[in-house]
Amino acid sequence: MGRIIGIDYGRKRVGVAASDPLGIFATPLGCVPSAKIVEYLKNYAQKETIDLFVVGNPKNLNNLPSENTKYVEMFVKHLRKEFPQLPIQMEDERFTTTIAQRAMIEGGMKKSQRSRKGAADAISAVLILQSYIDRSNNVLKQQNL
Repeated sequence: MGRIIGIDYGRKRVGVAASDPLGIFATPLGCVPSAKIVEYLKNYAQKETIDLFVVGNPKNLNNLPSENTKYVEMFVKHLRKEFPQLPIQMEDERFTTTIAQRAMIEGGMKKSQRSRKGAADAISAVLILQSYIDRSNNVLKQQNL
C-alpha cells in the first residue's frame, strides 16, 4: 500500500505530510515554497509510492469558499495535470492553523521555534491528513458492521 499525502497549500508555503504505509497515521514531511511543491512531490514519488493526495479545502465559518480557495483550486488543477493517475480528495481545513499553533505551545515549543515560517504549515498538513484518515477509517468500520 502506498502513502497518502496531505497538503496545506498557501500562496507562499505549502505544508506537506504523509501517512504511514498502512494509512493509519500522519507525520509531517515539512514545508516547501509554493513554487517548488510539484517538483518536491515528483521527487518524493520517485522514492515512495503515492496512492492519494488530500488537499486542505479552505472555507469560511459559514461554509463558503475563503479568499484562498481560488489559489487552492488552481493548485489542484495543476496537481491533476502533473499526476493524472492519482486521485485528489479535498478535506476541510478550518481551524487547522489555530490547532497547529495550540499544539506547538502545548508541546513546549519555544516562541522562536513557533515563529519559524512553515512550522504551523507542516502541522496543519498533518491535521488535514489525519482528519481524512480518521474519517475514512470510521466509514470503513461502519460499512463492516
